[in-house]
Amino acid sequence: MKSVAILLLSALLSFGAAAQSDPNDLPDIGSPAQATLTLQDEYQIGRMIVRGLRDQDQILEDPEVTEYIRSLGYRLSSQAHDGTQRFNFFMVRDNSINAFALPGGFIGVNAGLVLATRNESELAGVLAHEIAHVTQRHIARSIAAQSRSSLVSTAAMLAAILVGAAAGGGDAAVAGMAAAQSLAIQQQISFTRSNETEADRIGLGILARAGLDPQGMPSFFETMSRRAGSSEMNIPEMLRTHPVTANRIAETRERAAQLNVTPTPDSPSYTLTRERLRVLSTPPGQDARAYYAATIKNEPDATTGQRYGQALAMMLAGQPAKAAPIFQRLRDADPTLLQYHTALGQAQLLAGQGDASLATLKHASELFPRNIAVTIRYAESLMQLGDPKRAHEILLDLFNVVPPTPEQARLTALAANAAGDVADSYYYMSEYHLLSGDLPLAVNQLQLALAVPRLTTVQRARFQARLDEVQAALPKRSRSR
Repeated sequence: MKSVAILLLSALLSFGAAAQSDPNDLPDIGSPAQATLTLQDEYQIGRMIVRGLRDQDQILEDPEVTEYIRSLGYRLSSQAHDGTQRFNFFMVRDNSINAFALPGGFIGVNAGLVLATRNESELAGVLAHEIAHVTQRHIARSIAAQSRSSLVSTAAMLAAILVGAAAGGGDAAVAGMAAAQSLAIQQQISFTRSNETEADRIGLGILARAGLDPQGMPSFFETMSRRAGSSEMNIPEMLRTHPVTANRIAETRERAAQLNVTPTPDSPSYTLTRERLRVLSTPPGQDARAYYAATIKNEPDATTGQRYGQALAMMLAGQPAKAAPIFQRLRDADPTLLQYHTALGQAQLLAGQGDASLATLKHASELFPRNIAVTIRYAESLMQLGDPKRAHEILLDLFNVVPPTPEQARLTALAANAAGDVADSYYYMSEYHLLSGDLPLAVNQLQLALAVPRLTTVQRARFQARLDEVQAALPKRSRSR
């Protein structure tokens, strides 16, 4: 099944390469990209790939990191002049230098890429470039360009993939598609030079309108170019799919200079997220504390980012009591940064200071109302300290106001179950599976919710309406199963 899934996806992306165009073909009416793949088709494919990545534990589910990368991503995508396209930004648990745009507006960023950037504008330059690939629909356009005479075959192949996955093709099939993602999507499509130039040009405009330094894009290109050695093994993964030439660097630098932007300074969250990723992505068997011991030669001269990273490394190495005072000093010096509050609350909880942890995170929730990272950390502390009912309340309040992340939906389900709200726990798990792209499992959870005795009229109506909505989105074969 895995090999079949890979073959199907690979065929969808490359089948047209050998096709010969028919000189008698009528001109295209409308967008060839739209004729080949609709926006909904692209979203379904992207969601399945992300589900496979999540199943393989490739997505870094960290509330603080997710909060930052989404915030920066939405700041940029809001300037993309495409109100029809939705975006979803996520961090990949991979130390290689790469970022990628999937069909449907899903944009993944490897932890290694963030660590390779020197400032926020460089990171934003990569995101803006990938956003431009999405808004210009380069994947769909590439497929259309490969074979303009095989739209029916393309649609049939797409249907086979969508129906096969949704109808219970199994985790192996989904994992196969995820494994094929980097090879098939990033390499077999092989974005043309014109697509890359277009993404650079549009990305620079996005950067400028978002108030970020457009020079960040060519600056990062130069960084990547320097990292490339004579050996193929030394070339960063991103360069293999986004080739950088001297002309390209010069062109983007010249365009950036013409935009005449006064950029805003790097946000403190960029620095803290970078250090957080450094600690979280430390390979097994290595100790992040060693990095900070070697980097921080003189404690008073350490930057706030270094002190934050050092304390995180201590906390994750089983020294929360040593980390807590560092986080407290950082928080007291700058209470506007939520990362200090959540890290202090976590360290206090791990050090056995339960009351202090709750007080810290309750105060943070008042300073940052309905913030996803703060609410999740507060709920985690409440649950560990025996108050799942209150955890359920604050998570539900967030759930009903802010579009949930999969991890947020899963935690809400756990809190509801611990609080004795079994029917609601099934409902929230259905939302988790929906967000993860597994519609059949979402249906199963909703059916379990409806089977719970003594449902209220409101609950039954809510669960049934959601079930009808999800079943309507399933292919006919899957619905009959």
